[in-house]
Parts: sequence; structure tokens; C-alpha cells
Amino acid sequence: MPVYLDYNATSPMETEVLDGMLPYLRTGFGNPSSLHAFGRVAREAVHNARSQVAEAVGCQSSQVIFTSGGSEANNLFIKGAAGYLKPGTIAISSIEHPSIVKPAASLIRAGWLLRKISVDAEGLLDISDAESALSSPSSPSCMVSVMLANNETGVIQDVSKVAEITRSRGAWMHTDAVQAFGKIPLNFHSLGVHAMTISAHKICGPKGVGALIVDKRLALMPLVEGGGQESGLRSGTENVAAIVGFGVAAMRAKNRLLNYARHVECLKKKLESALQDMGAVLFSRGAPRLPNTSYFSFAGIDGGTLVIEMDRAGFAIASGSACASGATDPSETLLAMGVSPDLARGAVRVSLGAESDDSHVADFVTALKAALRRLSTMAAV
Repeated sequence: MPVYLDYNATSPMETEVLDGMLPYLRTGFGNPSSLHAFGRVAREAVHNARSQVAEAVGCQSSQVIFTSGGSEANNLFIKGAAGYLKPGTIAISSIEHPSIVKPAASLIRAGWLLRKISVDAEGLLDISDAESALSSPSSPSCMVSVMLANNETGVIQDVSKVAEITRSRGAWMHTDAVQAFGKIPLNFHSLGVHAMTISAHKICGPKGVGALIVDKRLALMPLVEGGGQESGLRSGTENVAAIVGFGVAAMRAKNRLLNYARHVECLKKKLESALQDMGAVLFSRGAPRLPNTSYFSFAGIDGGTLVIEMDRAGFAIASGSACASGATDPSETLLAMGVSPDLARGAVRVSLGAESDDSHVADFVTALKAALRRLSTMAAV
């Protein structure tokens, strides 16, 4: 049976989540906008799920805007804010997800100034550079987006500090919390941001559903217009079953968080101890990280090749970001951290989950040693 060690890419849907969804794929199929009984049942299900997601992230239910996933939610903030604000500066970290980088870059054509905030060798945001980015005399500071936890390194940023700086400049602050949700404590109001992105499939929920958590005072232009669903910010008939699954997954993630974090942190320490003994370069060890994420490289070994070798051995891991699978270029995140292109090209990620156990780690280490021997022999030949 293959061992899955790529939970940052996606996670398996839990039985309880599927059980919660099934009635809305069968008898509860009504349109939430309909006034009859079928519509009322569906509408109540969406309302309950919205409350569950809100409770899980520490916000009011009216602040939860359901989307098709994290990428749409990120685009909704960037493009939605740009549609309301006059062009100014948009500042993002140099290690953001492509669903932030690309819409932010597209604003340049509309007269926006894009500023990328640097990170240090551990992958932590340079706070002084963030302050500088928001102090441009030639362009007003309009919005900032900094991810809470990086999908590759697992590094956790001091988003609250950046939000404090951002608010002092009168700008809007967003954080992509997709990787953080379900892995570390998450509270929208405590972070001090204006908007936050989360997604269901990272917390053992269904794919195709996420949310943008929005400060009620924030004005955004919708990406999709039509019937006015989701407070007018995301028109279209709601995906009721997926939204219900999101609600169930959110509550389950919240309730198991402490035990989950202890479990995967213990496994990660065992894994990284073995990796260190094997001569791996472990990235971001000196920074606060997600409890489940290890990112490492072996000199002279190509990351993509190592992923394929481990897949043949029955272990699913990742080379860089899941959204960059198939790419041969080195990780942009590692390059931003000052890692050499050759070492960055060899980077692979192991991300653990609630179902991971000691035997998975031990067997992975054994298989990894064998794979490295084979690849080293091939390289020598």
C-alpha cells in the first residue's frame, strides 16, 4: 500500500465529511435561492456550514464568502480591491503562491506599482523591507498580501506585525492562510488583517471549495456577477454539498488541532534527525514552521528524479510546490532565500498528516537511503 506524505498538496477526505455531504448530493439537492422546502433545506445547510467555518477561524459568519477554492479567494481580494481602489502600491512577499503573484503582477498594466518584500535565509519576512515597501512617497500604499505559512518550507510569518504596519499606513492587509489552517491556531480577528484565504481540501475536506474571510468594512468588486449570492461578491448557485463538507472539515480540524500538532511534530523531529544524519540540507530549521513540514535537499541529486524514485518505492512526496509540479526550474521560494539554484533544484518536501505514523517515517527513511544510493551510482556512471 503506497504511503502518502504530501499533505500540503492535498489531504484525503474524511469519512465524516463525506457522510455529511451525501444527503445534499441526493435528497437535499435544492437550490438555496429557491423559496420552497427544497430550497429552504439547502439554504439552512449553507447557513450552518458558514457558521462552522466562522467558528473555526474566529470570525462572524457574515464575513465568510464561499469560493471555488483558495486561488479564487486570493484573486477575489487582489482584483476585487484593485477594482475599488485607485492605483497605488501593492506589496507582496517574495515567496507568495502563484495565485497571489500573478494577479498582483497583472495590476501593473493598470498603473499599480508592485513591490516584493524580501525574506532572509530562513524564509522569514524582512520587516524593515516591509516598512520600506509601504513608505513610497511616489505611490500611496493600497494593499498588502503576506502568506501566513509557506506551502514549501512551512515557515510561519509574523502576519500580525505586518498587519499593524499596514493599517498604520491606511492600506488593506490580506493573508493567504491556506497552509496554516488546521495546522496551527488561527483567529481572523487576532491576526488583525482585513481579509484571509482558506481552503477545504487542505483540512481533509472536499476539493473545489474555499473561502475569503472579509472585514465588513472592506469594499471589493466581485469577480463573478449574476444573482448576487455570497453577499454579492461571488454570484452563482452555491455548491451545497461541498460547502457542507467544508463546514464539517473545519470543525473537525479545530477540535483535533492540539493532538494533531503534537503527533506530526514528533514524527517530523524523528524524520529530520534521520535526514541530518544522511547529510541532507534542511531548509528553514531556524524559523518557526508548521509542525508537519520538512523541506530538504541532497547535493548533486535532482529533486524531481528523487520524487519519481520514491514514488516507485511506494512513497508520495513533492518536489517544491504542488502547483509547480512538472516544472524543472528551481523553487522560487528557495531562490528568494538565497539558496543556490543547484541546491534549490534538488529540494523535496515531506508533509505529514494525522494518518502518518512512526512506521511510515522509518520505512520512508530506509527507502530514501536506497534511492540515494541508486541515484549516486547512476550519477557516478
